[in-house]
Amino acid sequence: MPSVKQKCKKCEQIFVLDSDDLGFYEKMEVPNPRVCPDCRFKMRALFRNETTLYSGRQCGLCGKNIVSMYNPKSPYIVYCHDCYQSDKWDSFSYAKEYDFHRSFFEQLKELLFLVPKATTYRSIGSGPNINSDYVNMAGGLKNCYMVFNTGPSEEVLYSRGIRDSRDCVDIYFGVNNERCYECVNIHQSSGILWSKNINGSVDSSFVLNCRGIMNCFGCVNLNNKTHYFLNEPITPEEYNNKVAEILGSYEKTQEFKKKFEKFSLNFPRRENNNFKNVNSTGEYLSECNNVHHSFEIVKADNCKYIFSSKGVKDSIGSTGFSFQSELLCEVVSTGYSNRLIGSYAVEQSSEVEYSFNCRNSKNIIGCDSLRGKQYCILNRQYTKKEYEKIREHIIKELKEKDLYGLMMPQELAPFAYNETIAQDNFPLTKKEAFVQDFRWEDDIQKTEGKETVSPEDIPDHIKDVKDSIADEILKCINCKRNYKIVAKELSFYRKMNIPIPRRCFYCRHQERIIHRGPYKFWNRNCDKCKKEITTNYAPDRPEIVYCEKCYQQEVY
Repeated sequence: MPSVKQKCKKCEQIFVLDSDDLGFYEKMEVPNPRVCPDCRFKMRALFRNETTLYSGRQCGLCGKNIVSMYNPKSPYIVYCHDCYQSDKWDSFSYAKEYDFHRSFFEQLKELLFLVPKATTYRSIGSGPNINSDYVNMAGGLKNCYMVFNTGPSEEVLYSRGIRDSRDCVDIYFGVNNERCYECVNIHQSSGILWSKNINGSVDSSFVLNCRGIMNCFGCVNLNNKTHYFLNEPITPEEYNNKVAEILGSYEKTQEFKKKFEKFSLNFPRRENNNFKNVNSTGEYLSECNNVHHSFEIVKADNCKYIFSSKGVKDSIGSTGFSFQSELLCEVVSTGYSNRLIGSYAVEQSSEVEYSFNCRNSKNIIGCDSLRGKQYCILNRQYTKKEYEKIREHIIKELKEKDLYGLMMPQELAPFAYNETIAQDNFPLTKKEAFVQDFRWEDDIQKTEGKETVSPEDIPDHIKDVKDSIADEILKCINCKRNYKIVAKELSFYRKMNIPIPRRCFYCRHQERIIHRGPYKFWNRNCDKCKKEITTNYAPDRPEIVYCEKCYQQEVY
């Protein structure tokens, strides 16, 4: 099947649909998309607010105070999780009869405003969250705080995109870790601090692109080494003395951080940070087969344009979660499901199209918050024959408008652009967002000017910090936002000999995204053999970038 070139209806850039794309869309019985992959990502991302949380809302049913991903001034009715999952209300009571003379998405928008929403998203299949109120897009958590897009884990703070981990703080993307801090892309490791791209390592700090190391500090591209400092072997006694001079002190760790960043530029980087993959392209792929143009993916097969997902197969265009799912087409936060199109937060379901937060359902289109239903449209029950007739009419309309097979249009998105991961991955100014017809939220909740201690008055060394720091209000040295140190966070810093952070979670999170690299790929040449490679290191970046073969020869 020959490839097809298309001009994006939104940004007008030319993109290519190859034979795999065309075969997938034929299998899903949807037209070839006329919107490019980047614009399709933005459409999906508008439905995924991970980290923008609001207090000050009350549950619309029981009245208790809740933490919510929905702005208090948004028009949605929001329930706490207990009420949302209870039998105190019935989503069928909001059913609308389909009107053949009005657009489908206009009718769906009205339904979405009527049906109550869960205050945050919690994966049912991953288990309940215990003592973990300030989390979102997560399931199976225990004693966690400010954790997002995360599967079963315990005692984790200020992290995103992790699974099967415990006692970690400030982590971005990783599986099976313990006692780790300020890391990006870390797996099967323990006691790792201020590091990136680490696997199977123990008790090391400021390390980059390392495997199987122990007691290493300020090192790059090492494998199976012990007691190295700035890539040089030293005795255990020398190592302990050097590390003791740095750890615990804010001033000295910041000074070494700058030194290490400059030092690391002397060493080549791999064209990607992928691990144990077959015929796959993208960044942060692990144990994938035939996966392309994807990012932060673990154990996927035959997929394209997948973002931050685990355990998905035979899909194109899925953002977040996707666990144990297949045949997903332009969906967000779905899991344990198959054959879904243009839907959000659907679990344990099949044959679902353009639906919102449904569970254990099959053959539904345009529904919200259904449980265990079949043959429903706009939350109304139909016979199989009636359902198929109306669905055929809806699909015909959407195909005529070049909308079938895409995510729900942006006017149905419950969040503003800058509340979502769209802003994290394709940042826009307010003016740029308006030009692209995206909503913008000026009133994102934060506190400023309430600090009770200034940054310069925080003790430099963690050993000098008193318990009373947990009662103080701090000020971020970057954005001036107020933030607090919670008790278990302070305990972690003391245990791991880490100084009190001078920046708020949001600024630390954004820095980790910068260290992660952009969700974008460039063609450039290997800096050694000049072979053309595809990488998320832009050609004008200062790093030395090698193809896989040259990197292996250099490092191993």
